[in-house]
Amino acid sequence: MPMMIFPRLLASAGPDVPLWLSLPFGLLLLLIATMPLSPPGVKHLWDKFYHLIAIGLGAVVAAAYLATITGGGTALRHTLEDYLSFIALVGSLFVVAGGIHLKVKGEATPLENLIFLLVGAVVANVIGTTGASMVLIRPWIRMNKIRLSPYHVVFFIFIISNVGGALTPVGDPPLFLGYLRGVPFFWLVGQVAVQWLVTLGAILAVFWVFDARSFARMPARLRHEAEQPDTWRFDGIVNVPLLLVIIGAVFLPERFFLRELVMLGAAVASFRLTPKDVHAANHFSFGPIKEVAWLFAGIFLTMMPALGYLAAHGQEFGFTGPLAYYFASGALSSVLDNAPTYANFFQLAQTTAAAPDTATLLALHPLFVVGVSLGSVFFGAMTYIGNGPNFMVKSIAQDAGVHCPSFFGYIFKYSLPVLLPILALVGWWFLHQ
Repeated sequence: MPMMIFPRLLASAGPDVPLWLSLPFGLLLLLIATMPLSPPGVKHLWDKFYHLIAIGLGAVVAAAYLATITGGGTALRHTLEDYLSFIALVGSLFVVAGGIHLKVKGEATPLENLIFLLVGAVVANVIGTTGASMVLIRPWIRMNKIRLSPYHVVFFIFIISNVGGALTPVGDPPLFLGYLRGVPFFWLVGQVAVQWLVTLGAILAVFWVFDARSFARMPARLRHEAEQPDTWRFDGIVNVPLLLVIIGAVFLPERFFLRELVMLGAAVASFRLTPKDVHAANHFSFGPIKEVAWLFAGIFLTMMPALGYLAAHGQEFGFTGPLAYYFASGALSSVLDNAPTYANFFQLAQTTAAAPDTATLLALHPLFVVGVSLGSVFFGAMTYIGNGPNFMVKSIAQDAGVHCPSFFGYIFKYSLPVLLPILALVGWWFLHQ
């Protein structure tokens, strides 16, 4: 999730956080996964009351923290601050990206799709996976409009919303957290460029197989049309500097909610300055961000006990090698916020290596940091909730009428059979010792 990179949730750590208090988090995840697949009557009730259910489960955990957990009030305040930072970033990017319209005339060929995803992966390291996802998902939908399939949305999430942003601290929030802890800005590029290329290349190769088969099934007339030269038109140029303002705001001090106010200001300016015909062309509405805001409010509150338990008991798990850190941080980043997960495992790695500071850790055991970094970023693609952009992309796609896989369909049709073997092989090849 693109939470605002500052590990305030670590304040929830403590020996008095019982594991059973994570049950509301598990229940909320189960509801998110199953309710869209339920009978129409039940699904209607979920669609009508999901926000009350999410907030209600979060309120149960919040009440338990205030009543029974030492320092629970402080942990709750930090969590709410983190949530406000999260929704300010995602919401402002959603509004600003909604004012950018890339008009595509023509239908993308598999080669054009491949190039688009590759460029998007590079862009994710400059404006972040959230920024790249919000800007590029609508053009991606339009350029594949004739044969748009669920796998188009899934591979977009795999590459642009997650794996693509693994090279720089700007790319994904956990990596920025490492930068704040003393990891040099360009250190990771030198360490993981090969792993990034191999992972990205493997995912793109699988996508090529899916897309080439889909393209081959198109009627000859449509295939001939798709092979004609495309034309592109860019509308909403006023939003480009506003997008840069939001990205730059990430680096502002966190005092007095300065970052969030700057982001909100950019979103308001975008909404007022963007021509109405651009919003109309994008079919812009606040429906997707509303759904994300309510569900992630519940997720942020209910996941406090799980993160607190990890912080308090992580050393008991006995991680001793980079591969263990890769899979452990990855497994939790699939369902928990990857920023505090990264922070916890980074601290565990430093303790395991007996390193007094980050410079010593990078000198003695650089692969520990590589394992935590890649695990936290790559595995965020395993579920819709593994990273904030994932759910936002799904919501925007559904709002545009695209059929997206269900929560379990995403996992069992795509992430487990396609993504997990690639990530496992990459981890074993580069981190096995």
